[in-house]
Amino acid sequence: MGTSIDTNNIALTERYPWQRFAIRHTLADHPALSLERLVDVARELPRERVEYNLGAVGIGMRPEKVPLNGLTPEETVRRIEDNKSWIVLKYVEELPEYRALLEQCLADIEDHTKRALRGIHAKQAFIFISSPGSVTPYHIDQEHNFLLQIRGQKTIHIWDPDDRVAMPEEAVEATVFGQNAHRNLPWQESFRERGEAYTLTPGDGVYVPVHSPHWVKNGDAVSISLSITYRSSWSRRYVGLFAINAKLRSLGWRPAAVGKHRFIDALKHRLVLLLAALRRR
Repeated sequence: MGTSIDTNNIALTERYPWQRFAIRHTLADHPALSLERLVDVARELPRERVEYNLGAVGIGMRPEKVPLNGLTPEETVRRIEDNKSWIVLKYVEELPEYRALLEQCLADIEDHTKRALRGIHAKQAFIFISSPGSVTPYHIDQEHNFLLQIRGQKTIHIWDPDDRVAMPEEAVEATVFGQNAHRNLPWQESFRERGEAYTLTPGDGVYVPVHSPHWVKNGDAVSISLSITYRSSWSRRYVGLFAINAKLRSLGWRPAAVGKHRFIDALKHRLVLLLAALRRR
């Protein structure tokens, strides 16, 4: 199998893994990513590995208010052109054809990932299928993410991962800790000018760093995107620091911001490891 992600992109050397950047790929015509095949995948996957809802939502839609579409996953994909929906097929790498896709993409960037990061793990693939005009609300993810556009057009708006105006510490903590933890973030229209927009068509892609806020708006046709994600030793530590800060805040403390004091972050990380070890007993 040939190269899937363009590794001649200088940004892979100069901007990965901390900054966003555009990339190119060669997967737009792959048969495993056709709408016809994805109808079957939506039917085959266990229900807990499919998330879907109506796609006509606001940028700052609260997760508990996102409306369902009343269809099955298979019906949602089959009728995606006119049912105004959004659906993600999760962990498709457990199916052999998508495992091969994931491994090829990761092999393409392996030299860069190994040089920049240690402990690469939790390698996963997600497929997003959405109706014309659908919106994915403003949110962050805990993984390193290469988003590859397969069909249609979408515009993704991305912010710096350390922009504490668009994403205050407490907002990040709420995505990783607590009974109602969710990836969505509070949105204010004043944030818009602080982000950068990337318009993706088939063959285009973008790297989204860990905790980079982003939201997505589809064009006027059905969109299919493949998301290649993974975690690293650094991302696990980084996310864990926000979780421990959230715990400390819930106890009435005012913890120092992540990244402000290296020594304090190191102590917090040891506490995270200790708590994890105790849970395993």
